[in-house]
Amino acid sequence: MLITRLTMTLGLCLSLVACGAVEPPSRNASGEPLAAISPAIAPLPVPSVSVTDVQVVVPRSLRVTEANLFLPSGDIVWREDPAGDRYQQVQTIVQSAMERGVAGMNGPVEAILQVQLVRFHALTEKARKFTGGVHSIAFDMRLVDPATGTPLSDVRRVEADLEAYGGKAAINAMARGETQKRRITDHLAQVIQQVLVDPNSYRNARLGLLQTLNKM
Repeated sequence: MLITRLTMTLGLCLSLVACGAVEPPSRNASGEPLAAISPAIAPLPVPSVSVTDVQVVVPRSLRVTEANLFLPSGDIVWREDPAGDRYQQVQTIVQSAMERGVAGMNGPVEAILQVQLVRFHALTEKARKFTGGVHSIAFDMRLVDPATGTPLSDVRRVEADLEAYGGKAAINAMARGETQKRRITDHLAQVIQQVLVDPNSYRNARLGLLQTLNKM
């Protein structure tokens, strides 16, 4: 396993450019238990729920990094907002996306959507300028009864990765108004809608070596 990882990392270094530094990734692989309530007792209901509230938690145990490397170590990498509370900035993005994704769902079962972030790895300034990469995002989710808090679904880990633009592609996207925040918000809204409407149909994108390294 060590030889395989070293080989992958060396390949990334060579593909990015000789001057690019890469910090070995370190991820919170398991995250924290979602809301610390009793285990879920039923499969995810499909397709008809009506989501009455969205609760997004970004644990302070996740590690924020401000290192300007092609692939910095950390659970939260976010640079498009001004320097500040990255936990709150990311929570706002995910909250907005989830609320948009569940809007208009009017099934017979009322539910609260609970989401706990596991990873939010957007691009650093260096990767955005030169290479692009992967917006590597993961979260745990479940539905609970609004009145009792009883779980209505199993906790599900959702990997929601998205191609991240760099160089000229990033410049062109910005000219169209497609900021990283807009693209990620739109993507997460689509992901949560698909997961709730037809959980078995959702598959994370396959984006190659950088995607793999982001999860290590």
